[in-house]
Amino acid sequence: MEFHRNPDLDPAEREEPFEYSLRPQRLTEYIGQEKVKARLEIALKAALKRGEVLDHVLLFGPPGLGKTTLAHVLANEMGAPCKVIQAPALEKKGDLAAILTNLEENEFLFIDEIHRLPPAIEEMLYAAMEDRKLDILIGQGPSAQTLKVDLRPFTLVGATTRAGLISKPLHDRFGMVHRLEYYTRAELGIIATRSSHVLGVEMVPEGAEAIARRSRGTPRIVNRLLRRCRDYAEVKGQGVITTEIAEACLHLHEVDDLGLDGLDRAYLETLCVKFKGGPVGVRSLAAALGEVEGDALEDLVEPYLMQIGFLDRTPQGRRATEAAYDYLGVKPSSGPLFS
Repeated sequence: MEFHRNPDLDPAEREEPFEYSLRPQRLTEYIGQEKVKARLEIALKAALKRGEVLDHVLLFGPPGLGKTTLAHVLANEMGAPCKVIQAPALEKKGDLAAILTNLEENEFLFIDEIHRLPPAIEEMLYAAMEDRKLDILIGQGPSAQTLKVDLRPFTLVGATTRAGLISKPLHDRFGMVHRLEYYTRAELGIIATRSSHVLGVEMVPEGAEAIARRSRGTPRIVNRLLRRCRDYAEVKGQGVITTEIAEACLHLHEVDDLGLDGLDRAYLETLCVKFKGGPVGVRSLAAALGEVEGDALEDLVEPYLMQIGFLDRTPQGRRATEAAYDYLGVKPSSGPLFS
C-alpha cells in the first residue's frame, strides 16, 4: 500500500515565514502550557533580578507544540538574541566550536532535534554547558595539545521529540526540563482566533471551533488548517471562515472530526485488518504502508492515536484498541486482542 500525506497538512513540514508571523513574542502572548509557563516565569524573573543568564532548558514533546516558539519567547523575555541550529547540521566538532565561540554574552542557542547530535559533538557540550569552557584539540598523536577556550555566558535551549534518546550526561546538564502537553480544544480555538487576526482573516467563533476540533491538540496544525480554510473561503465563499466553510474545506482535505487524515486511517486499517490488531512492530507497519518511515509514524501518527485511545504500545509491539475498531466500523478478528 502506498500513501502520501498531503504536505500542506504535514505537521513536520516547516514553512518558516508563515509560522514566524503567527508566533507569540512574549510569555503573556503564549497560549496554553500553563504549568510550564508558571515555572519558566519564576526562573526568568529570578535570572533578571540577579543579572544572570537563564539556566539551560530542555523542552520535549510531540512535534508542533511550540518548542521553537517558546525558545524565542524566552530569549525575548531576557532581551537577548536567539540563534537556531538543527542538530543534524552539526557534523564536525569545528561546527559546534565555531557557533559557541561566536555567541554574544547572554545569547540563546536553540538546538532542535538535540537527540540527533553525534556523540563526539555532544561531549563537547558538557564543559560548555557546565563550565562555559571549550576544549579544542590541536594537532594529532603524542604532540597533540588541548586548548581551553572561555565562552561568554549563554543559555542553551534543547528541543526533542525523543527525550528517551538523550544521553543521561547531557540530560543532567539541563537545569530545567519541561514536557509540553497537547493543547485543549478551548486553547486551540483561542490560537485559531488570534492567528486569524494576525492574518487579517474574518472568522466566526464556530469556524474557529471547527478548526480547533480537528487540530489534534497541536497549534502548528491549527495554523496550517486555518490557512487552508482561508484559501477556501476566498475561492468558494465570501472570505469569511464560517462553520460550513471550515467543514467543507477540511472534508476536501480528508480531515475528519477527530483530526485524523488519510495516513492515520491507513495506519489503523493496516494494524486492525492486515495485522489483525497486533501486536506488530512499527517497522513492519511502515513497510506495509509503503514509503513511510518508522520514525515518521512514531513522531507524527502514533502519539495522537495513543492520546485518543486508539493505540497501545506494548513490549510486544503495537496493538489496536476496541475504540479503533469502533472508529473503523469493523469487527476485531478472533483471538485475545484486548487482554
